[in-house]
Amino acid sequence: MTTANRWRGRAGVLGGYAMALALLFGVAPLVLTDFRLRLLAQFLCVAMVAVGIGLAWGSGGMLTLGQGLFFGLGAYIMAIYLQLSDAGPGGRPAFMVTGSGVPWWWELFRSPVAAVLGIVAVPGLLALLLGLGVFRRRVKGAYFAILSQASAAAFALLLISQRSTIGGSNGLSSFRSFFGFALRDPVNRRMLYFIAAGVLVAMVAIVHQLRRSRYGELLTAVRDGEERVRFLGYDPALVKVLAYGVAAVFAAIGGALFVPIVGIISPNNVGVVPSIGFLIGVALGGRATLLGPVLGSLAVSYAGSTLSENFESVWIYLQGLLFILVVAFLPAGVGSLPGVIRRWASARSGPRGPDTAQVPEGPPMVDDPGPAAGAAVVRTGGV
Repeated sequence: MTTANRWRGRAGVLGGYAMALALLFGVAPLVLTDFRLRLLAQFLCVAMVAVGIGLAWGSGGMLTLGQGLFFGLGAYIMAIYLQLSDAGPGGRPAFMVTGSGVPWWWELFRSPVAAVLGIVAVPGLLALLLGLGVFRRRVKGAYFAILSQASAAAFALLLISQRSTIGGSNGLSSFRSFFGFALRDPVNRRMLYFIAAGVLVAMVAIVHQLRRSRYGELLTAVRDGEERVRFLGYDPALVKVLAYGVAAVFAAIGGALFVPIVGIISPNNVGVVPSIGFLIGVALGGRATLLGPVLGSLAVSYAGSTLSENFESVWIYLQGLLFILVVAFLPAGVGSLPGVIRRWASARSGPRGPDTAQVPEGPPMVDDPGPAAGAAVVRTGGV
């Protein structure tokens, strides 16, 4: 790549970030009402989960069907802190009508610093343990997808069974403040939107840097040929665990911001159905692209919010149909549709005549022509 092309590519990336910042921080607050802006902030939290799935699934080939587990962990840790903060020093939430105090594991998150650290550390450590246990045994493909989905289902059932300590199926709600700021104040609600927008842009930038780094090349190589990477002396399990952990932390942060923005968290937000919903947006936008997961997630969230108001039962089936159609006919997402149309048009342009028939290619000029175009190149100098 020449210097001019390199600078042109950097200018394009910086221009894209500038446009995103202008839309999120300039246009949206001016043209949207407070209700619509709050709804957009909710969609941005879901898009944070999609960014992590795009890294794990798009670059690493890990079909993560259980991100609701990590989304729920971050959300419930934030909800526990907000409940304790509203109750005051030594207080207890109003829904705890039995017992004399709060559970010991609630006390771990009474401090705001401990709550923020827990939102990042607990899902990250859990992803590390699950990832090492699964990837060390070379579990992948549909088996990994089933295991991850089962973990989200088990977590939702666990939450439902803990009515006295975590609210059961009703979840946790009625939050009054967010780190000392009143949630009823419209100014503070706008502040939450700006926080969500800034965090989402930062996540996209992190994933962009990871994909451009040597680690990103290695992750793509693991996706395309895990045994070849192992033959080169790398441990594919560690490579996949890092991407899985980043996706888990992104989902947890999205869930933590979801709680004060929406005002409630329940098992309905962390089970199998929400986990599949996270994945549909990524598949629709294009899992292997940088902005595809974000745009696809926002589109699915908007469609779900609009259609479910009038056709609640139909939207669930439409989600499943949309996922099947995209995976079957547009595996690279809607962003690949123009290329598919061009290839279809060229194939329909007419049969080749005898003068334009292709001549079979001879043997290669060299023994090793190098990697094919678009294939991941693994440099052995380290990750």
